[in-house]
Amino acid sequence: MSALHWQTIGQGDCHLVLLHGWGLNAEVWHDIIERLSSHFTLHLVDLPGYGRSPECRASTLDEMVAALLPLAPQRAIWLGWSMGGLVASLLALRYPQRVAGVVTVSSSPRFSEGEDWPGIKPQVLNGFQHQLGEDFQRTVERFLALQTLGTASARQDARALKSVVLAQPEPSLAVLEAGLQILKTTDLRQDLVALKPPLLRLYGALDGLVPRRIAALLDALWPTSRSQIIEQAGHAPFLSHSDEFCRQLVDFKSECAICYN
Repeated sequence: MSALHWQTIGQGDCHLVLLHGWGLNAEVWHDIIERLSSHFTLHLVDLPGYGRSPECRASTLDEMVAALLPLAPQRAIWLGWSMGGLVASLLALRYPQRVAGVVTVSSSPRFSEGEDWPGIKPQVLNGFQHQLGEDFQRTVERFLALQTLGTASARQDARALKSVVLAQPEPSLAVLEAGLQILKTTDLRQDLVALKPPLLRLYGALDGLVPRRIAALLDALWPTSRSQIIEQAGHAPFLSHSDEFCRQLVDFKSECAICYN
């Protein structure tokens, strides 16, 4: 039996695998499951080391992909939020025959800011990495607060994300540090130029972690992909703007190849 927590819900004719972000778990999708389950067969995954997958070890993107693939449907749309977007993107690059489409949510092929690239300042990521060893819970809570900053429902959304963290076992310090290392060092911008499956990129206009400017930069770099900016949303548009978020996913299904199992 795999140590990876994998739950399947819904009766839709298309498979949709949902991958969460750093520090969290699959409970983050709780509020949209009912809306999507009539359109998709949903696959809710706790990434290796997170939530109910504490015994599944994977410290790199390649290792995460290797852990996911054996339990995955033969063909599915893969959706990744934040760090999960990197996992979904790499899986699609490695195994395009298993992927009907890719959706990245508040994600970037390079999270770290560079000379010609907007993103999270390296000193901020370094600060999180340093603070994890000193005050684990406060550091995670600070990161969650950044994800909802500026939105009309910021306090409510931050409480929702915090409840997701507290509802399941906390990931270990090593798992969180490995995740931050992925965010600091990964750069898939050029690799994804060659992505074969359809790609939808969803952004929050008020996102403080993945600036909206990235959408236009990737529109130029990846002309076969499609982007959508959700106004007044932050880093977690599936919480603050769930109706529009779900509508985007249902519409995208029609753009993808058949994704039956």
